[in-house]
Amino acid sequence: MKYLLSFLLLIFSAQVIIAQKKFVLWSPDSSLRLEIANKEKISYTLYAGNTELMASQSVNIQLDNGKQLSGNAVKRSSVNIFTDSFQPPAAYRRKVYINKYRQLEIQFKESFAIQFRLYNNGMAYRIETSFIDSIRVLQEDASFDIDPEAELWFAHIDKRADVDKFHTSFEGRYKKEKLSKLPDSLFTYAPVTIALPNSKYLLAISDANLNEYPGMFLSPSVKGLKGIFAGYPAKEKMNEGEFPQSVVTARENFIARTKGKRMFPWRVILFGKNDVDLVENDLIYILGDAPAGDFSWVKPAKGTDEWITGINLFDVPFKAGINTNTYKYYIDFAKRFGFDQIMLDAGWSDVKDLFKINPDLDIEELVQYARSKQIKLMLWTLCSTLEKQLDSALKQFSKWNVHAIMTDFMDRDDQKTVNFYHRIAKACAANKIAVMFHGAFPPKGFNRTWPNALTHEGVLGAEFNIWSSDATPEHNVAIAYTRMLAGPLDYEPGLLLNAQPDQFKAISKNPMSIGTRSHQLAMFVVYDSPLQIFSGNISQGLREPAFMELLGSIPAGWDETKVLQGSIGKFIVTARRKGKDWFIAGLNNNEERTIGLPLNFLPGKKYSGKLCVDGTNANSYAGDYEIRNFGVNLNDIMKLQMAKGGGFLIKLVAE
Repeated sequence: MKYLLSFLLLIFSAQVIIAQKKFVLWSPDSSLRLEIANKEKISYTLYAGNTELMASQSVNIQLDNGKQLSGNAVKRSSVNIFTDSFQPPAAYRRKVYINKYRQLEIQFKESFAIQFRLYNNGMAYRIETSFIDSIRVLQEDASFDIDPEAELWFAHIDKRADVDKFHTSFEGRYKKEKLSKLPDSLFTYAPVTIALPNSKYLLAISDANLNEYPGMFLSPSVKGLKGIFAGYPAKEKMNEGEFPQSVVTARENFIARTKGKRMFPWRVILFGKNDVDLVENDLIYILGDAPAGDFSWVKPAKGTDEWITGINLFDVPFKAGINTNTYKYYIDFAKRFGFDQIMLDAGWSDVKDLFKINPDLDIEELVQYARSKQIKLMLWTLCSTLEKQLDSALKQFSKWNVHAIMTDFMDRDDQKTVNFYHRIAKACAANKIAVMFHGAFPPKGFNRTWPNALTHEGVLGAEFNIWSSDATPEHNVAIAYTRMLAGPLDYEPGLLLNAQPDQFKAISKNPMSIGTRSHQLAMFVVYDSPLQIFSGNISQGLREPAFMELLGSIPAGWDETKVLQGSIGKFIVTARRKGKDWFIAGLNNNEERTIGLPLNFLPGKKYSGKLCVDGTNANSYAGDYEIRNFGVNLNDIMKLQMAKGGGFLIKLVAE
């Protein structure tokens, strides 16, 4: 981590204190205003100009020692302006991040404090305690009052019958509904995106920087939404099956057991002047703790995976499956088309023993073959097995030239599970191994603290095409305005069998996507993830070398990101730069769309380009696409047509 600039300006607290009861905080550019009151409870209201965006009637935390934040007298307060910038080692959105905000810190006579930060694009607050002894948090009040006519985009959770409501894979399909029409039973996870009525403003509610504390779920309240937190696990059992999983059968009456002197996670409200502005918001990532230690070895990467297509290869002189010849075939494919690594997904070893290798797989031979091709390996692990064999497994993985591991089926974000994430990321970092979490909550700044935690699933992605019709074009577009605000997502796009909704069928081992081929390609640019995974059938990919060469040329990390056009749930157009080259991609919902794309944002004068667009017949045959070369300059306006569930990708190389 390199800090490029840092300075601190202190403003005397007398400027913002009115009889120690009311405080006013302005964003650095004075576009946002935050009014805070400390009466019986701490409350706040956020404004943009004269428009009230959101309010909270209660900010509180209750402890088992009888102490709580509410009702405390102010001891002192101060306002500071902070500005710094930093470079992440695995830049997945931009090379440099700017962190600029005003902060109000209020210290109370009891052992509590609270920090409010106001940015130009949002606000955040966190509670601090300074008790000598350890504490238990009984309850936290986090309320968010919203205009009842506001439209909410939220992830719908289908509760499993055999677990409590806090047990979820965080893979909900995003839906839209007015706040006033939400059922009281609604239970979702952050972030939730909010379109305010009678304005272009968008907001998103989230938490950030989870550590020794549960994540925040959201449920309707009288005036908006309220935070809900999983109780600490009191009893657990292992559910047997193909992938054994720890399930909570009883919870304590407290949500966290932690040290008494600490900062708690951030409660965050993102602000967008419009739909596009919201997607560019980096606030949740910035609020993650800065990493400790050297992570210069962490690099963005691209890989293949075989689980979604069931290793259903063809035109090969061997029997496809979890065996040495199959993975050599994947290594050859990766080498040819510019991928860095291949995944050995579930089945390469026994689910309960990482050292019990599949008898059809000569792992040592495969390791040597991968090294000879300069391709690295990724390995799938079951989280409970990894935890039992963590130290010995990671040492062996290092010897095998493993770049990253996937660990799967946590499906929780209570404090105990959050602690597991930190433990795994720390152990992997010590062995210079990257990690992706599946069955996982969104990163919410975790990837800033642990740059080797390259990506999280926590999204309804390509695998759902195996068993459902939930991965719709509308959902795919909505992800960019909702889930992606919380950090990188492992969607695993690239399915090469594509269908329009009336032709779609969920088929195991031969899955198709809903929407066009260009829609699948565009995801590699639109979605944030410094570990991009191609999930298509590589036998089909070998039949389409021009398509695969274009896909393989897309970087996984970027120096700059701009969201050019879009409307939540309808479409999005994103431009990203790596060096001097630009990639521009569009994702469309299930309505045909034509857009004009001005290129005046480009810094160079002339570019040679390659374009992949929906084919003439893509509205009926979703696999129809066209790749062509062209030349442009910054004064051009491109006319682009997107089919139903369509998309496009443009690659521009500076001349």
